[in-house]
Amino acid sequence: MKVKDAMHKGVDWVNPDTPVTELAKLMCEHDIGAIPIGENDRLVGMVTDRDIVCKGLAQAGFDAARTTARDVMSPGIHCCRDDDDLAKAMRHMEAMKVRRLPVINKGRRMVGILTLGDAGHFASADLVSECVRSVSAHHL
Repeated sequence: MKVKDAMHKGVDWVNPDTPVTELAKLMCEHDIGAIPIGENDRLVGMVTDRDIVCKGLAQAGFDAARTTARDVMSPGIHCCRDDDDLAKAMRHMEAMKVRRLPVINKGRRMVGILTLGDAGHFASADLVSECVRSVSAHHL
């Protein structure tokens, strides 16, 4: 099975200067836990709900009115291609210890996002179990 058969389609990104309060509202409205960050027509990072808490709310001097996506995002992007084999993408998620991967096409345009939940509906139980165990392992 290919990634394009399992991914969420039609995912958008936001600008790095988007206020963190707006990110939180978007996450709530769309019932999602991560938002890709794009600038100059390319992906530059990802903000997760955990990033907002750990790199924002939990920090001394946090000011929600002035904090942007750039301030809390995880820079650099790990992604997969829409024509990648689903098992290959899951092994990449496992190696990178990420729960979500933006999906790009041959033109390097983001066309969706693959989550562990998406993969769980289509991959073998053994592969899903192994991937979840690794990604969910305690970070030291």
